[in-house]
Amino acid sequence: MALSRRQLLNLTGGVVLLPMSPRIARAETYPARPVRWVIGFSAGSSPDIFTRLMAQWLSQRLGQPFIVENRPGAGSNIGTEQVVRATPDGYTLLLTTSANVWNASLYDNLSFDFQRDIVPVAGVVRGLGVMEVGPSFPAKSVPEFIAYAKANPGKINMGSSGVGSPQHLYGELFKMMTGVNLVHVPYRGPPQSLTALFAGEIEVMFNTLSTSIEHVKAGRLRALAVTSAARSDLLPDIPTVGEFVPGYEATSWQGVGAPAGTPSGIIDTLNREINAGLADANLRARIEALGYSPFASSAAALGSFVAEETGKWSKVIRAAGIKAN
Repeated sequence: MALSRRQLLNLTGGVVLLPMSPRIARAETYPARPVRWVIGFSAGSSPDIFTRLMAQWLSQRLGQPFIVENRPGAGSNIGTEQVVRATPDGYTLLLTTSANVWNASLYDNLSFDFQRDIVPVAGVVRGLGVMEVGPSFPAKSVPEFIAYAKANPGKINMGSSGVGSPQHLYGELFKMMTGVNLVHVPYRGPPQSLTALFAGEIEVMFNTLSTSIEHVKAGRLRALAVTSAARSDLLPDIPTVGEFVPGYEATSWQGVGAPAGTPSGIIDTLNREINAGLADANLRARIEALGYSPFASSAAALGSFVAEETGKWSKVIRAAGIKAN
């Protein structure tokens, strides 16, 4: 989920350009003091960047600071556990992500149940991946890749930024749905796996679009397909995997959660203001420039989405026998 230095500088340099919205006069008292927003990832990651953008928006709209607190570790489980244990009064929030869904199956003996202990508040962004190979790879389309992989079982290395990462899981879903035998090769992060792809150490990667798009446009990598259900406006000529593998869809998401028991009125207030931010033209442009899309949703719809994603990815993780290191 890490962003390039160039993307980070462009985005953080533009944060101050968000229009200052006047504080909305409200009868209710929430928030009457600063709100703590916990992220289970490090500073500079995409969850951190998008949370800070939305925190600034909420601070301006609601008149109290929304303070971002990075608590990375254990695939975001450390930060999640802190919020689970917090008082459910609306003054401690969690940046929820796809990792929370995946962790339910990747980790044994978690001290919390994500769906039970964290209530959904609102969506923030969705991201997608791109199935990419080096320019010299013989396959130039998904059907050609599948045919080549079936003719060379166990001879194609599939890179990722680590066990249980988006790249890993997107690829495992592809393997499960097509029956191809690809060898997973995990690296420490996106920079290392991209370097390996450039060097020919691996042949294919289902990388996040945000970290690949510049290389695809420059011709250093060949995009065979995007992993979303619909084509991306950033790569409109690139088909989806689902156009050749019906039903395939693999995306990441980020949202907002709160400890179970948080009053519904507070959740409604946050949902309304977050969705207003996602409808703001300036904020939408910043999100889309980084290869993501706004993920506006009601709290109930987000809860249903999380339940569906949990069931879907648990099947993939069990089938592949994946466990977090």
